[in-house]
Amino acid sequence: MEHSFIENNQSEVYLKSKACKEASNKFQLSSSSDKNKILLTLSNLILEYQEEILENNLLDINHAKKIGYSNSQLDRLSLDEKRIDQLSKSILDVIQLEDPIGEIIESYNRPNGLEIHKKRIPLGVIAIIYESRPNVTIDASILAIKTGNCVILRGGKEAIHTNIYLTSLIKNALVLNNLTPDIVQIIEDTDRKYAIELMHMNQFIDVLIPRGSASLIKTVLENSTIPVIETGVGNCHIFVDESADIQMAKSIILNAKVQRPSVCNAVETVLIHKNISQDLNEVLIPSLLENQVELHVSNDILQDYPNLYLANEYDWITEYLDLKLAIKTVDTLDEAIKHIQTYSSKHSESIITQNQMNAEKFMNEIDSAALYHNASTRFTDGYEFGFEAEIGISTQKLHARGPMGLKELTSYKYLIYGDGQIR
Repeated sequence: MEHSFIENNQSEVYLKSKACKEASNKFQLSSSSDKNKILLTLSNLILEYQEEILENNLLDINHAKKIGYSNSQLDRLSLDEKRIDQLSKSILDVIQLEDPIGEIIESYNRPNGLEIHKKRIPLGVIAIIYESRPNVTIDASILAIKTGNCVILRGGKEAIHTNIYLTSLIKNALVLNNLTPDIVQIIEDTDRKYAIELMHMNQFIDVLIPRGSASLIKTVLENSTIPVIETGVGNCHIFVDESADIQMAKSIILNAKVQRPSVCNAVETVLIHKNISQDLNEVLIPSLLENQVELHVSNDILQDYPNLYLANEYDWITEYLDLKLAIKTVDTLDEAIKHIQTYSSKHSESIITQNQMNAEKFMNEIDSAALYHNASTRFTDGYEFGFEAEIGISTQKLHARGPMGLKELTSYKYLIYGDGQIR
């Protein structure tokens, strides 16, 4: 049964979705040069209007403080001069990337003389529903523009002033290059019902990407009539094997938890082999506590460190996105693998070991988007993978997996050339 709001053709969601679809029919034919001119204009506008961006971001931050946002939540929301410079630079980096649109992926001839070419094309119209992080407004838009896609943005109410202002700069960049501003749309009304309405605009939108909490992604998966690429939830693990270098393990765990705990590639659970547990904990736990990390540990660790918290089932399934960490002692590599297979969100996992066979077993048997050997999970990022930006990190297998850069925002079509063939 159709939802009644589909018939409301005067709603903001309907009108902007329709306009975006109409814009995509022409924009997908844009040249690489024209798309890069838009991006260069935007990069300059972001620097030129830095003060205005910060003013709008401050409105969002002040409101978030009033309603009790934690420090990690505020970090996800905040922009400063350094982050704005990074946004501008990331656009310049994307300009330098090769445009995948129009690439002939493969060509072959059939015995009947038909000549078949597989050509890379834009997805069309991409909608993205996201929370907190206003940099997503820029990242999503520049990747969409570079690949000839149109995009509909629906950020959360906590970042609405920043998101609307950033989108105005993107629209200005389009207009200054003689293109319709409808290529990039933002849903300004943050009422949840309009997010639900957006999830049903399958007549205009080709793919929907949610970025945010587990509850947001669950809502999208349950309600969307548009194909969804599931992203974001990062219940990430690090397993410290018995042959691990203790100082390396300490360094990697601290980086993965402390550097930026509010992001999806931060570690949430550390598993430690029993044969190295005592020695590692002697150096690791004091360092984590010095960095204000709240520790939830298995019972054997609690006996040695009674001031910590006893971990329970909730801790194994939770993406904290905060200065909190669960630690568990395991008897074997197989037990570590089983734990991760049970609780992982299939985002990123790492093994710290000097045993190559154990590393290969870990990386072969665990089915996550990114597996690391002797490295931090914090590298699961479009920029770190050489994509310069990302529209999200897919934790599913269709049609993309891991950090989603330019090629992940494309599809393909077959071009078949004949000379009168019939079947």
